[in-house]
Amino acid sequence: MTKEEYAALVQQTAPPSPVGKDCAKAFLSGGALCALAQLALEGLTRAGLDEDTGKTVVMIALIVLTAILTALGLFDRLAKHAGAGTAVPITGFANAVVSPALEAKREGFVLGTAAQMFSIAGPVLVYGCGSAALYGLIYFLIQKAGG
Repeated sequence: MTKEEYAALVQQTAPPSPVGKDCAKAFLSGGALCALAQLALEGLTRAGLDEDTGKTVVMIALIVLTAILTALGLFDRLAKHAGAGTAVPITGFANAVVSPALEAKREGFVLGTAAQMFSIAGPVLVYGCGSAALYGLIYFLIQKAGG
């Protein structure tokens, strides 16, 4: 079977994807998640925390809540309905770290959980940090040349 024949077969058998509906669900769920985080931040700052500390608390709370929901199997159910809206960077990253760790826990703490924890998120960290370092170096060189 050629690639073209396979693509035609997939096109015939795959259910149509409701792109508009999926985008709307992702937009609304991601927006709701961000709005809830903003409300939490507003509440914390009104309670007396400075904004930077409040942001830190909200981020930690989102990470912990996502990890707990992932461990309980609830995050995947939420993501099934909310779609890409749950991939808001901080919750999506927390889920990407916890999921493979849970799947590998039967292999032991070191060779299972710890070794697999960053199997999905690791490349994001490597390329993200590498890109940031390269950008910083280029910025530094441009500043040195111009000033």
